[in-house]
Amino acid sequence: MKSKLRCNDEVMILVGKDKGKKGIIKYFIKKNFVVVKGINFIKKHSKPNPAISHKGGIITKEAAIHISNIAIFNSKTNKIDKIKIKYLKGIKKRFFKSNNEILK
Repeated sequence: MKSKLRCNDEVMILVGKDKGKKGIIKYFIKKNFVVVKGINFIKKHSKPNPAISHKGGIITKEAAIHISNIAIFNSKTNKIDKIKIKYLKGIKKRFFKSNNEILK
């Protein structure tokens, strides 16, 4: 399924432990998963590896979230919104559905 979301879009988390928090999409994993900056932290345990002089320990990092669990955030209306696509002079543009404002 093709997503209308892009990197650097401001989104809000809809479900889970971070429900209601806002963040910015850092990058996509596969097609349907995104990593949101500052959201969904997990702790990963790593073994020490003396061959590459890596210390073991617990690393905190951001985990991926499915795109069905996030929604685009409209900062003008201060609510979540949907995206529609229109062509302006032959160029595809993304708009918010609620107020027809163009996304950057």
